[in-house]
Order: sequence, then structure tokens, then C-alpha cells
Amino acid sequence: MVSKDIFHALSEPNRRYILEILASQEQLTATDIYDRFNISPPAISQHLKILREANLVRMEKKAQQRIYQLNPDAIIELEEWANHITQLWTQRFDALDKVLEAEMKKNKEGKADQYDEPE
Repeated sequence: MVSKDIFHALSEPNRRYILEILASQEQLTATDIYDRFNISPPAISQHLKILREANLVRMEKKAQQRIYQLNPDAIIELEEWANHITQLWTQRFDALDKVLEAEMKKNKEGKADQYDEPE
């Protein structure tokens, strides 16, 4: 089951953009990430913290730098959850299609019977 922290982390557009940036790069320093935004480094740092806590990104310290990368396991978990929800909805729509087809067939048969009756 996907953690609600993941959905909280994904609810904010800047955090989603950080994930997109990291998805297109193998890894980036915090400074490289800050440089892509028009908001303060402390604000980006807070966003990165939330993404780390949700396990969506990984951070590694190298000397004075913090290197960030996407956590593919969390993305796969999210994708599997979304696929599961899609499958549930598909099953419901398939069942609804069967009901509607049966109703349409019943209506057609009822109309055909009306024309067969003598007046």
C-alpha cells in the first residue's frame, strides 16, 4: 500500500517538478536543484526534506555537498498502486458495459414484441 506521505509530497507542484528534474538526471546536488527555482534555497530544502521523508528521493552526503536522486522503488510502488486502481475501475466499467448491453438487448426484444402483436 502506498503511504499517504507520498500523496502529501506529490500534492505540491514544486515537489513534483523536483521529481521531474531528478527523473531526467541521474543525480543532482542540492545547489543544482536550487538553481532551477525562483524560490529561496530554504524553501527548496524543505521540499527536499518532505520528498526524502516520503522516500521519493535519496540523499547522499559527499563532503560539503548533498547529492539527490530519485528513488525508483517508491516510483514503482506508486505506479503499481495506480495500475491496481485502474484495474479496479476497468472491472467496474466492464461490469457496467455488460449490464447496459443486457438492457439494450432487452429493450430491442421488447420493441420487436410490440410490432408482432395484432391490433
